Amino acid sequence: MKEKFSTITSTCVPLPMENVDTDQIIPARFLKATSREGFGDNLFRDWRYDKAGNPRPDFVLNNPAYSGCILVAGKNFGSGSSREHAAWAIHDYGFRVVISSFFADIHKQNELNCFVLPVTVSEEFLAELFASIAADNRTEVRVDLPSQTVTNLATGRTEKFDINPYKKQCLSEGLDDVEYLLSRRSDTEAWESSRK
Repeated sequence: MKEKFSTITSTCVPLPMENVDTDQIIPARFLKATSREGFGDNLFRDWRYDKAGNPRPDFVLNNPAYSGCILVAGKNFGSGSSREHAAWAIHDYGFRVVISSFFADIHKQNELNCFVLPVTVSEEFLAELFASIAADNRTEVRVDLPSQTVTNLATGRTEKFDINPYKKQCLSEGLDDVEYLLSRRSDTEAWESSRK
């Protein structure tokens, strides 16, 4: 069982770049491992570090002014290959929420499977978020899963977001797909008994 997801209020890490694909999120040369641990060290590796392995001071993850468990990304986040390692890297780094105006479908599902909540907002709301964070790096955002709302606390503006009801339940209960099935074992056994 994972940590149950309800409401998160956090400062944000802004990544105002469009069409960020999974190879940029986690380069292919780091896909050899099969466990989910350690991928956060190489999240956005080629943007975070130069060829000598030194942190690039101009990249946002290396800027101590920005922190928090919410990544605010540009439109079309997670395009490209379907590697689930990209979602593993996002989760392992410590992000619980990614906000964008559009996600690639498979990457969005991979994030949900890793207990990272992908929140799709309008382009206007996303632009406002980026502006608020640029004006004040301490800007906080509240993501409320029960009500399916995201709020920019700097402006008070709120938008609703959609989520698959089954995945919402899994996040709310802290269950992955197997754990969800096991939690319904008695219901399954009762149904099977009724069919004999």
